[in-house]
Amino acid sequence: MMILRNAVRLHKWLALIIGLQVMIWLLGGLVMSALPIERVRGEHKIAEHPALMASPGTLIPLSDAAQSAGFETLDGAVLTTLTGEPAWRLQSDDRTVLVSARDGSRLSPVNEDLARRIAEHDFAPEADIESIRLLTDPPSEYGPGGPVWQIVFADEEGTRLYIDPESGLVRARRSDAWRLFDFFWRLHVMDYDDGEDFNHPLLIVSAALGVMVALAGLVILFIRMRRSWMIFRQTRTR
Repeated sequence: MMILRNAVRLHKWLALIIGLQVMIWLLGGLVMSALPIERVRGEHKIAEHPALMASPGTLIPLSDAAQSAGFETLDGAVLTTLTGEPAWRLQSDDRTVLVSARDGSRLSPVNEDLARRIAEHDFAPEADIESIRLLTDPPSEYGPGGPVWQIVFADEEGTRLYIDPESGLVRARRSDAWRLFDFFWRLHVMDYDDGEDFNHPLLIVSAALGVMVALAGLVILFIRMRRSWMIFRQTRTR
């Protein structure tokens, strides 16, 4: 039958072209679904701390904090905590400045000592800090450009925290689980650089070929099942 012959030929050649990538998609999907996303994000190692209780009278007003930061106008202001102490996080003209809400002293840019205290305050397990560096050109596992503090912990999961020197926020948590997930994610989206682009032509063409393989396989399956059913009916009527 012409349709069956063409479907088999199409299925065979397309499978040779795209078969390995299909297996990578299946394997990547298995690995990424098996890894708990909370573990990938490092959420299981975030320390829990009680909410800070502070009397308003012991905190400096926002106007004093803005003056200490050198801001005449503000785009945003958040009263937050930093290593368990109250702090104002102020934004103006794409700049972020941290100011102590106790005495008005500037806390940013975050120095090495404060970055260490932020990391130790954030990290739940008992593990020593192996290294701490201010990187102007951070590795691809971080994502955004520098500068950023990289704190490496000597734990069993190879944990690294990345702390923004302006805001004092932990911008990224990386571990061996994250790196394994990221490796298969890059293979999955066929972006072998940083894994950010999943709309590129290579992926679209490969996905289209994968769909054609599946459709050709369905045609073959339908024709052969129909043929088997007809043979079965003929043997029953004899």
